[in-house]
Amino acid sequence: MARRSPAAIVGVGATPYYFRGESYPQTIYELIGKAVFAGLAEAGLEIDDVDGLAFFAFGFDTGMVVEQLGARNVTFSHCVSGFGGGMAGVLDLAAMAIETGRAKTVVCIGATQQIGRRVGQALSNFAATPDNIFHRIAGLGGPGQALALSARRHMHRYGTRREAFGEVVLASRAAAANRETALRRKPLTLDDYLAAPMLADPLCRLDFCLETDGALAFVVTSAERAADLAQKPVYISAVAQVADPDWGRAFFWLNQTDAAFTTAGASAVARRLYQQAGLRPQDIDVALLYDHFSPLVVMQLEDYGFCAPGEGGPFVESGAIRLDGAIPVNPHGGHLSEAYVVGMTHIREAVEQLRGTAVNQVGSAATALVAGGPAPVPMTGAILSNQP
Repeated sequence: MARRSPAAIVGVGATPYYFRGESYPQTIYELIGKAVFAGLAEAGLEIDDVDGLAFFAFGFDTGMVVEQLGARNVTFSHCVSGFGGGMAGVLDLAAMAIETGRAKTVVCIGATQQIGRRVGQALSNFAATPDNIFHRIAGLGGPGQALALSARRHMHRYGTRREAFGEVVLASRAAAANRETALRRKPLTLDDYLAAPMLADPLCRLDFCLETDGALAFVVTSAERAADLAQKPVYISAVAQVADPDWGRAFFWLNQTDAAFTTAGASAVARRLYQQAGLRPQDIDVALLYDHFSPLVVMQLEDYGFCAPGEGGPFVESGAIRLDGAIPVNPHGGHLSEAYVVGMTHIREAVEQLRGTAVNQVGSAATALVAGGPAPVPMTGAILSNQP
């Protein structure tokens, strides 16, 4: 039986999304402040109501955020590690603070600003230590180049086709076409996809996500208090942070087991989430899957039980992830077509779907899966619901 949710999201704030570097001359702290105050305004709350902060650290300083916000009553503040894999963990921190009484109102914050650095060149920015020097020697300068190895392995083992990756891209672009927040809205055909320049075989330019500046904030409070606030609550039904040693340092860690190398590393997270929520894959109405590279959607569909291992390619090619498919995936356009703010846009879309206010509304969606990215452990995920 599913546990009764102690916490709910009651406010969402977001800046516009900018192509990499185009948020200048704003600072990342300005972006965060705009998102936080927009989220509080939506919830009908003030900064003095905030006594908890949960961060997804990605290039900003917690102390500076507190100073900039003028948050005077903070009694709880924590940060999730794990790069993109940790993004759903901010909801875990918020729910724990609410459930234990450490805080009454927690703001979850995520932001990126790519001025002077690029997320897409992350591996090149790592120190040349003995455990990662292979990346430099092999020319794996970015996550996409490293992921190309496991994508090719998936193709070799299961017969997965590039057309499956193309369908992930085309589905995201079709969803983004009528969403004003999306940065890529131009329609695509499969021929367009197959003709795109190859960046890291088998991944072409369109298999890579956007590089985006922006900030998002989510206001979390107790389910009881949420009932009296301005917005329809979205409840945190289950949330997990899991460290699986077979997955370790993600798809760019070449000491993985052979079985893990063709996955997105989310199987252990999936088991914990479904157990907590008392749900099965077929009970999920909409899936927000971390799609900084298209093959990872195929692999996550397998990890989260929407299809069997090795069947992700044919499943996607059947149209299953489209808005009218078996499991609609990323109806906002995802990281490939809307924006990439290290997963936080997925939480926003989940909230809109469960409020019934999404641009591409999936029927009467009652449950949403939010998947953290296939990054170094801890891997995280969440199941949100429109019922406590």
